[in-house]
Amino acid sequence: MGDFSEKTISSRKIYDGKIISIRLDKVCLPDGKESFREIVEMTNAGAVAIVPIEENEVYFVRQFRKPVEKILLEIPAGRVEPGEDPEECARRELTEEIGYCPAELEQLSFFYSSPGFSNEVLYLYLARGLVKKQVNRDEGEFMEVVSLPLPEALEKISSGEIEDGKTIIGLLMVSSYLGRGIKNISGEGIYG
Repeated sequence: MGDFSEKTISSRKIYDGKIISIRLDKVCLPDGKESFREIVEMTNAGAVAIVPIEENEVYFVRQFRKPVEKILLEIPAGRVEPGEDPEECARRELTEEIGYCPAELEQLSFFYSSPGFSNEVLYLYLARGLVKKQVNRDEGEFMEVVSLPLPEALEKISSGEIEDGKTIIGLLMVSSYLGRGIKNISGEGIYG
């Protein structure tokens, strides 16, 4: 296996914001040539996404996303605050966005959302045993809670009605776990 690493020659901060920072790295490629990489760094400890499911109904939020100028159907998600454990964040976000607290919360996976230009890591959870709580959204959050049977949600992936990457990954993973008893990242069996 070859070494395809890129060595950083120089790095310059272009933007420093509340949620992201952007830097421009000059790199030496494996063949010795030089190139540039525009890198988005998240200013938090990552993000969480949760597939809340109860009696084969999956809960989603429908919200407007400015970068794509449309309303998307998504699983609940949010940024991990500094010093916050991702599992605590998942519980908080689920309550804030859909008004349910999970009796059971299980980390299924973690992944880089777009490693071609960003260092964002996303922790994916399965939430079950949902207990009704009061919705307590962050200021400036406007969304509608929607529930769909899992098979219908999966059809919406194929039809293009669900376009959000974390939602597609979450639904496909949960569907696979329900169908085959695959193990989660800790090696514990899920659903048999």
